[in-house]
Amino acid sequence: MIIEDPEFGEVIVRKNALVSGIKFTVSMSGRLQMSVPKYTREALARRFLEHNRELIREKLPLRDPSAQRARDAKKKLLRKKAKEYLPYRLEYFAKLYGYSYDKMRLSHAGTRWGSCSSSRTISLNIGLMQVPEVLRDYVILHELAHLNHMDHSPAFWAEVGSHDPRYKAHRSKLKQFSPAV
Repeated sequence: MIIEDPEFGEVIVRKNALVSGIKFTVSMSGRLQMSVPKYTREALARRFLEHNRELIREKLPLRDPSAQRARDAKKKLLRKKAKEYLPYRLEYFAKLYGYSYDKMRLSHAGTRWGSCSSSRTISLNIGLMQVPEVLRDYVILHELAHLNHMDHSPAFWAEVGSHDPRYKAHRSKLKQFSPAV
């Protein structure tokens, strides 16, 4: 449940059967988050929020609600661009180099540009839309190489290098960016 608050912006309310009281924390996005018992009504959550407003202001490092909205808008735009671009680029390189994967998904992990699972699912971070194309291509080729080598062995890097001879420079340059939005 989401409560719109004039001061705190969107407050995330998480209902949990294991929680006996109401607890305030800051979510990964910087929003105020309330953990409440499973059957807590919205009206009670709102009253508790109002009652603890001063304490929340003093104790929790919250982000400005307008910054939250700007971040959400940026994330939505990146997801749209990623959906239009990344699946096609992945398919292009897979066909070009003879790879076969089962599924592709978009993610928004805070620390990973991509991943490849043993079930042959390749995940690509929407944050890739913020880096130069050559670095996006490096990440895609890196994840495709994991289809044959589920590690970072010398054979894995040799395979990456066979498709991207400048992979070391690309890997180094990518560290200047963050996958988080």
